[in-house]
Amino acid sequence: MKLAVDSTVELLNGVEMPRLGLGVWRTPAGEDTERAVRAALAAGYRSIDTASLYGNEADVGRAIRSSGIPREQIFVTTKVWNTEQGYDRTLEAFENSLSRLGLDYVDLYLVHWPVKDKYKETYRALETLYEMGKVRAIGVSNFHIHHLEDLMGSCKIKPMVNQVELHPQLTQKPLLAFCNREGIQVESWRPLMQGRLDSPLLKELADKYGKTPAQIVIRWHLQLGLVTIPKSVRAERIAENADVFDFRLSHEDMLRIDGMNEDKRYGQDPDHFVF
Repeated sequence: MKLAVDSTVELLNGVEMPRLGLGVWRTPAGEDTERAVRAALAAGYRSIDTASLYGNEADVGRAIRSSGIPREQIFVTTKVWNTEQGYDRTLEAFENSLSRLGLDYVDLYLVHWPVKDKYKETYRALETLYEMGKVRAIGVSNFHIHHLEDLMGSCKIKPMVNQVELHPQLTQKPLLAFCNREGIQVESWRPLMQGRLDSPLLKELADKYGKTPAQIVIRWHLQLGLVTIPKSVRAERIAENADVFDFRLSHEDMLRIDGMNEDKRYGQDPDHFVF
């Protein structure tokens, strides 16, 4: 079956997660976020990624509720922030996020960063929320292999998703291979390298396939088996980012994009994050 904008991947517990979503990091709270979410839903997106830190959960919730799309057809992700971590505080933080979203449940709840000496207790709270049926899936964000190994040494429920910075300049091949072996779905944030898409290779491939450099990069993510959440506030760009299901990059071109890797981060390294 031909993939489409609402195509999904199956997580470890059988939950279907859309392969393409809208991220709202640094999308201003208020009308900007609501407008972006409405545009995404109108363009066929069925996944919205927010977080407690972003300050726009309420706007995401309003846009979803006013969309006319049944709640069960929209996959909502949010995250517990670093200052909210720890078992009891995470349970409280989740209820606050749920209240701001105005929803009865969240589809995916993530530990935003691996705060030392806290992320295990934080994840234990996620397991409790999952067992209570308040979240459909749980996972982590910004976890290196050693964080995952440490967590999986004691957790009851294996993380279903690891959301990390990943793009052609930071391909994260060892982490991706590890997660693939463990059945943990990798989701890429900042997939478009903060708009740094002016590489000669991406321009060449855009001409070859009749697409934009951004579409080439998003297609690369999808063909790697990643879930990805490009961010935009412009309706035309949001729709353009979803127009990536009518072509396929050749194996050779996939490898050429892989070759852009510089292990370059635009965000922070989880091992050196100032928590």
